[in-house]
Amino acid sequence: MKFITLVLFITLTSFNFVENNVYTCGASGAKKYHYKESCRGLSSCKQKITKLSIKQAQGYGLTLCGWED
Repeated sequence: MKFITLVLFITLTSFNFVENNVYTCGASGAKKYHYKESCRGLSSCKQKITKLSIKQAQGYGLTLCGWED
């Protein structure tokens, strides 16, 4: 029983959940996307920070911010 509990615990805690949302500076004209809203690359953003899915960002041709990789 202890073995089953241990295996179950390890299995459930070993998954990394991938964040599906990213952030961009403004609704249009952005070139990069960011995993965190507090990313250093967004610190100089003068427009509203927009949240969208990573699939949408990649579909718009955006690439990952250099501070994030």
